[in-house]
Amino acid sequence: MHFELNGEQQQLADAIRRWIGRDYGFETRRAIVHSESGVSPDAWATMVELGLTALPVPEAHGGFGGDAVAMFAVMQELGRGLVVEPYVATVLGAEFLRLGGAHGTLLERVAGGEVKLACALGERQSRHDAFDIATRAEAVDGGYRLHGEKRVVLHGAEADALIVSARSAASVGNGQGMDGVSLFVVPRDSAGLRVTGYRTLDGLRASDVALDGVMVGPDAVVGRVDEGGAILDAALDVGAGLLCAEALGAMQVLFDMTLEYLKTRQQFGAPIGKFQALQHRMADMAIHLEQARSMALLAALALARSAGGAGSDSANADRDASAKTRRRVVSAAKYRVGLAARFIGQGAIQLHGGMGVTDELPASHYFKRLSMIELTLGDMDHHLERFIAQPGFREAA
Repeated sequence: MHFELNGEQQQLADAIRRWIGRDYGFETRRAIVHSESGVSPDAWATMVELGLTALPVPEAHGGFGGDAVAMFAVMQELGRGLVVEPYVATVLGAEFLRLGGAHGTLLERVAGGEVKLACALGERQSRHDAFDIATRAEAVDGGYRLHGEKRVVLHGAEADALIVSARSAASVGNGQGMDGVSLFVVPRDSAGLRVTGYRTLDGLRASDVALDGVMVGPDAVVGRVDEGGAILDAALDVGAGLLCAEALGAMQVLFDMTLEYLKTRQQFGAPIGKFQALQHRMADMAIHLEQARSMALLAALALARSAGGAGSDSANADRDASAKTRRRVVSAAKYRVGLAARFIGQGAIQLHGGMGVTDELPASHYFKRLSMIELTLGDMDHHLERFIAQPGFREAA
């Protein structure tokens, strides 16, 4: 696939790369990861200054209205730098708000970097199925009361507000399917909300969230009550696309540092890169990388078209067709990128030898992040099953 960023996208990518090279090197990142908060206010301020928080927000709410291709350029660079700031969590939360069609003031504050968001979607029993929801939303006078628990909420403790998925009391049923799903904006300081933060394997921060009768008003609803399933489905695909781009940047750096190691590591009086078996291994890694790049780009293009179609004058059938294409392409990309991440990550560690797993070597950190990306918003098995379940797959086979 031949693809090039436009001038503005390339300039932004270059600016991010310069910032990371100058102020967000490996040792700086390690210090941030091991700090009490696990994030850097200075780094966040720089990201805001670069316009990263405003990029995905619609122009009507103070943003730049950047599409999935523009976000691809950003996420690839953040993946190269292993940036641990709560950017993906905030961008994904902003996507929920954008799709919901309200909360313009909150989106403006997100664009300005004043508010960080997190998405409380997964639960103990749900594994990778975001529609397996046991959290309940009970309609009461003055709004809704939320009861339930959410697990592994990325940057939940660092967020100013959470996007919470729940089911209404009338449609709890077995907690499955898109029907009866409601989404709510829950302020971080809400009474009855308990957030327990911790550091994850890859150095990021996550939280377990308990909602013990948390009260929210009618204006907290994202979209419509009981009709949030389509928003949840679309937003999760956007999140998966972001992760594919981030993984691509991380894989490229890991591939490059492994290749450089093979050129400099000496054994039997020659660089080990001269050994044919290792050359074959690097060639296989290069093939995986390029195939993953093509699929990640295809997902970004599908997401950009899907978002554009949602705002056009076409009929609902056109939007449905766009959503079906989006689901199919995003799941295919998440699977293919996950496969490449596993192959390249494991290969890089093996080619580095025992030192590849040490904390002092960047390779181990890239491998950990790639491993976590593969498990986030659906692992390979989940997306393979989702891809197969899409209409037309079995007939075409």
